[in-house]
Amino acid sequence: MAVRIAVLKEKAAGEKRVAATPETVKKFIALGATLAVEAGAGEAASISDQAYADAGATIGDRTATLPGADIILGVQGPDPAGLAGAKLGAWIVAGLNPFGDRARIDAYALAGYEALAMEFMPRITRAQSMDILSSQSNLSGYKAVLDAASEYGRAFPMMMTAAGTVSAARVFIMGVGVAGLQAIATARRLGAQVSATDVRSATREQIQSLGAKPIFVENVAGIEGEGSGGYATEMSPEYQKAQAELVSSHIAKQDIVITTALIPGRAAPRLISDMQIASMRPGSVIVDLAVEQGGNVEGAKAGEVVEVHGVKIVGHRNVPSRLAADTSALFSRNLFNFLSAFWDKDGGLPVLDDEIGNAIRLTQGGKVVNPRLLS
Repeated sequence: MAVRIAVLKEKAAGEKRVAATPETVKKFIALGATLAVEAGAGEAASISDQAYADAGATIGDRTATLPGADIILGVQGPDPAGLAGAKLGAWIVAGLNPFGDRARIDAYALAGYEALAMEFMPRITRAQSMDILSSQSNLSGYKAVLDAASEYGRAFPMMMTAAGTVSAARVFIMGVGVAGLQAIATARRLGAQVSATDVRSATREQIQSLGAKPIFVENVAGIEGEGSGGYATEMSPEYQKAQAELVSSHIAKQDIVITTALIPGRAAPRLISDMQIASMRPGSVIVDLAVEQGGNVEGAKAGEVVEVHGVKIVGHRNVPSRLAADTSALFSRNLFNFLSAFWDKDGGLPVLDDEIGNAIRLTQGGKVVNPRLLS
């Protein structure tokens, strides 16, 4: 019997993305699965129910979509109480926020579901096409620059006119992961003068390759800031002190600052203090992409644009959702790339290996099993 995949409409406030598109529905059906899509699931991402139906999915309300589901696809983790009808042991494949939503993970275990957290995908070569953090961060970095430009009361590029010259905006990117690199590239395309910094010295060449100026602490030996799996980790006190001094002198000259620093499972590191904000000229803009994890910027507020010392601090929630059509397309491909890579053609269903399966599996057999949640 064919594997039944259910695609749910997101219930979280402000979530406009969807976990499957007509493109991935067709691909799953080609593997032999049957697809059921909750009515209205793609509306906010500009995908009609008819487009899903044309791709071969059945459309219905949640009570019609879930019965017999072997796999449930979501962008954010669905409420365990709203999954009646899904099979015992059904896979929940989504971004599950395991550290922030632990009670929900426990409820998945209690209900007998196998929860697979896509944000725990290991950063290894063969899993790159499955990495939701990278695909969504890429567009977040792009959108952060556009959000900054819309709040900034001046032009980005240098403009030479008969009435005189307008100087290029100075943009400083703090944190050069996927979002930071895209922010550099986007700000450069808009004509800004761009500089960037990161705790990982290996990013210096990446910054230079995009035409930006690297701002790094020199003469502080033995500190890399590189954690396992390519993620940033926390800096030593010596590095933090030197970094703060360097950044303070640099930040005072910037028009726009974009912060992107996150440490998995921890509160976002504080990068910009109130005193540093006060040193910036009025009309400057800071975009804090880590605002939902506590924020890189003192005074940033999740879901708000606030003004402090004449500087606007932009703290939009769920930035990927602000580009829902494109981020949904990428997210849904991540999910398809993941499940199809493990598809057993003979059995007609995906079978995970230990390396990736053990990394992303949170619950199984009524228990929480992931070492990162048990330690």
